[in-house]
Amino acid sequence: MVRSIDQLLWLRAWLIRLRRPIFRLLHGVDIPPSASVSFSMRARSTRHGPVTIGDETLVAFNTLLLGHDPATGQEAPVAIGRRCFIGGGSVVMPGVTVGDGSIVGAGSVVIADVPPRSIAAGNPARVLRTGIEVGSRGRLAGADAAALAVKRAHGLA
Repeated sequence: MVRSIDQLLWLRAWLIRLRRPIFRLLHGVDIPPSASVSFSMRARSTRHGPVTIGDETLVAFNTLLLGHDPATGQEAPVAIGRRCFIGGGSVVMPGVTVGDGSIVGAGSVVIADVPPRSIAAGNPARVLRTGIEVGSRGRLAGADAAALAVKRAHGLA
C-alpha cells in the first residue's frame, strides 16, 4: 500500500528515462539526463527546427516548445540553456534562445531571445531583470535561505 506519493518517485524517474529516447527519435527534442521536464510538456520540432534543452533545466507543466510554427510555417531551432526554469503554461516560439541561468515566468509567450542570467515574463515576454544567480533547475540563489527565514518568522522552523 502506498502511504505517500513520494514512494512512487522511482516510477516517475523510470518513465522519464523511457521518454527521453522517444522524444529524441520521434520529436527531435534533446533532453539531457540532468534536465527535468513535466509529463505535460509538448514540443514540435523539425529537421530545421530542433529543440534542445540544457543540463539541470526544469521545464514545467503545459509548456509548449515550438521549433515549427504550423500557423506561419516558420522553422527555426529552439535552445533552452543550462540551469534554466521555464514556467508552467509558457510558449517558446521558433528561433528563440533562452540563455543559461534564465527564468521564464509562468504563462509567458517568448518570441525573442532571453539573455543569460535574466528573468523574462509576460505576453509577449520581456526581460524584467538581468544579472541574476541561479542554482540547479533555475532556482534563485538564496531562495532556500529566504524560505527558512519566513518559516522562522512564523514559528514553523
